[in-house]
Amino acid sequence: MAEVLDKESSKEELIDKVPKEPLFSKKNRKLLSDPMNDDNPITVQVLGICSALAITVKLYPALVMSISVLFVMAAGNVIVSILRNFIPNRIRIIVQLVVVASLVALVDQVLKAFAYDVSKELSVFVGLIITNCIIMGRLEAFALGNGVWRSFLDGIGNAFGYAWILLAVSFFRELLGSGTLFGYQVIPDAWYIANGGFYSNNGFMLLPPMALITVGIIIWVQRSRNTKLIEE
Repeated sequence: MAEVLDKESSKEELIDKVPKEPLFSKKNRKLLSDPMNDDNPITVQVLGICSALAITVKLYPALVMSISVLFVMAAGNVIVSILRNFIPNRIRIIVQLVVVASLVALVDQVLKAFAYDVSKELSVFVGLIITNCIIMGRLEAFALGNGVWRSFLDGIGNAFGYAWILLAVSFFRELLGSGTLFGYQVIPDAWYIANGGFYSNNGFMLLPPMALITVGIIIWVQRSRNTKLIEE
């Protein structure tokens, strides 16, 4: 009996001596940095394309959608990670959908209460966050097998990777299509042809095909700078 106790105490001492991983270790920092470039959910994994095409006519709706996805993804990853040891394998997808749907319902009600005009503009796309491939993919591939902190960082990283693409696309579409940013005119009236200038807004930028072309240009630039992303 004494030998067993000695072995257990020695194991506990060894566990205590094992250095704990820092909160922002190199491995954890990669969870934040990789989705911004090498493993971007839109330009590399080609997920979440629908919202990138549909709500990027203006910067403000794209920003609101980005913040909404950030909240849902971070909170969803944390919740699923906490529950991962209690979720039966057969119903894990159902549990994930319930978690995401609850968070999306909360986001929808907050938008209707505090940003009703944007809520109407985003309309069905807020609800479609529930089936966003990025969110469900991270819950299934990462949160179910990792701790709370790493799952939180993974959610934040992928949400920012999603957000910067949306904001980049909406920046060029609103600027070149409407001459505004966040609804404020940035191209002087004197530049427009109607006022004797040389410039005219490009209405094609406001159409969905131009969103796809803009995403394609971002993908081309990204792969030209990082050739390891080019598929053979």
